[in-house]
Amino acid sequence: MIWKALVIVLFFAVAIGIGLYTRRSASSVDGFVLGGRNVGPWLSAFAYGTSYFSAVIFVGYAGQFGYRYGLSATWAGIGNAIIGSLLAWWVLGPRAREMTHRLGATTMPEFFGKRFNSRALRIAAAAIIFVFLIPYTASVYNGLSRLIVISFGIDIPYEYCIVVMALITCIYVVLGGYMATVMNDFIQGCVMIVGIVLVIAFVLNGHGGFSQAVIQLSQFQDPAQPEFQGVFTSFLGPDLANLIGVVILTSLGTWGLPQMVQKFYAIKSGPAVKQGAIISTVFAFIIAGGSYFLGGFGRLAEVGAEKVFIEYNPATGAIVYDSIMPALVSNLPDLLLGILVVMVLSASMSTLSSLVLTSSSTLTLDLIKGNVVKDMSEKQQVMWMRVLLVVFIAVSAGIGIIQVQGSLPFIAQLMAISWGALAGAFLGPFLWGLYSGRISKAAVWCSFVLGVCLTTGNMLAGNALGSPLNVGAAAMVLSIVIVPLVSLFTPAVPFEIAPPTAKGAGDRAFEEATAGEEISPKTAGKGIEGSAADEIAGVK
Repeated sequence: MIWKALVIVLFFAVAIGIGLYTRRSASSVDGFVLGGRNVGPWLSAFAYGTSYFSAVIFVGYAGQFGYRYGLSATWAGIGNAIIGSLLAWWVLGPRAREMTHRLGATTMPEFFGKRFNSRALRIAAAAIIFVFLIPYTASVYNGLSRLIVISFGIDIPYEYCIVVMALITCIYVVLGGYMATVMNDFIQGCVMIVGIVLVIAFVLNGHGGFSQAVIQLSQFQDPAQPEFQGVFTSFLGPDLANLIGVVILTSLGTWGLPQMVQKFYAIKSGPAVKQGAIISTVFAFIIAGGSYFLGGFGRLAEVGAEKVFIEYNPATGAIVYDSIMPALVSNLPDLLLGILVVMVLSASMSTLSSLVLTSSSTLTLDLIKGNVVKDMSEKQQVMWMRVLLVVFIAVSAGIGIIQVQGSLPFIAQLMAISWGALAGAFLGPFLWGLYSGRISKAAVWCSFVLGVCLTTGNMLAGNALGSPLNVGAAAMVLSIVIVPLVSLFTPAVPFEIAPPTAKGAGDRAFEEATAGEEISPKTAGKGIEGSAADEIAGVK
């Protein structure tokens, strides 16, 4: 008990200390929201990864889909690494950085407003972000609270866990803004890597090792397909169609989430984007792949000593998915349990800090500034963002407490609604806005309406169109299709788009740095690496 408490207290102290250390960098709007657009690849990559994977992934998704699909749930983690991280950085990273610099945009709504020359689009995007980020933050609180209660073995009210987490996050983000967030994310990311590796090793060892755990898992049968043996250890699992929906939702969704693509606005250079892509992908393979892999053994918690922690719905008798992962790790040693709590706390707080920073900056810069308050100085903008940040954390914590009491859907549904609505609305306009100069305002509006109406309409209709996961995934794919399709029949917003180039990030950065300078014949054509080598060798 003492070890676990000390680890958590130390974690909180470091987080607040970083907030104090970085407070000077948060005096301007650009500094508070984007860290002065001078963040390196390691900090950016870890910020992206820790914002991506929270308690929602570890407690909600890994538990639910690991139980439903067995070891094939690992495909979701692989998809998160390749589609959600590597391809996102390659496809969106360089363009998003260059274009937001060119437009002077600090938020996604501001990008839409300036890219498509529409104040209405900017306001609409800001409203969508504010409304649909709330469910996601609420789900972050609940997943963490359940794990802390099981880890400490005493009845700590969920409400206390939520309040403490919200308070610590609020302090360091209000103090240091984006730089406090990314520096904490880096430390938290390191804890997550160590934690997931140790937890997987100890859990499997507790079931006799990997081979024995797989043999035990193979004994379970899917009630819907009793004729298949070992279905939960098979390569594609018992339900491939729905598994694909999970992969699309959790992987492609990041391309349209404002708190994720914001990391590309803040990175300092083209080469840093290339490095960040590799770092972020490795991080995702370890964290997401490890979480879903571990979740694949979730059914073992029903037959071992951990079964006392498994919860069942009293009305239907169905297992409560959110109790699976905490139960699976309940027998870990005290110190490792403390590390595990800090790991999930790290993931949750980094995600929460990113969400509230995105929401407060969006409300201030895209709704209040110029609409409610006509003349707002830079100092006033930072003050408004800090105040709204506190308000947003308080509201999301309140919703999290209500959700814990059973008044709202469970974690995975909340995440599916928010991800589906946000990414379904924004993915197509953002992607095509970066790559095509022939996109129309009407196409953007169609995507906004489609993403919001399809996901919320399905929820209000009792999931008449299908599960929130599959409907959210469909909204994302339709957004990509509908934007260029509508643009064929509606007038485009004129905008100059640089065509794709075969030049590497280093060469482009070198050209930017030497623009307007006289280049010697011996240096020309060698790029940044060759030029640097010549300089070191004394070549003039």
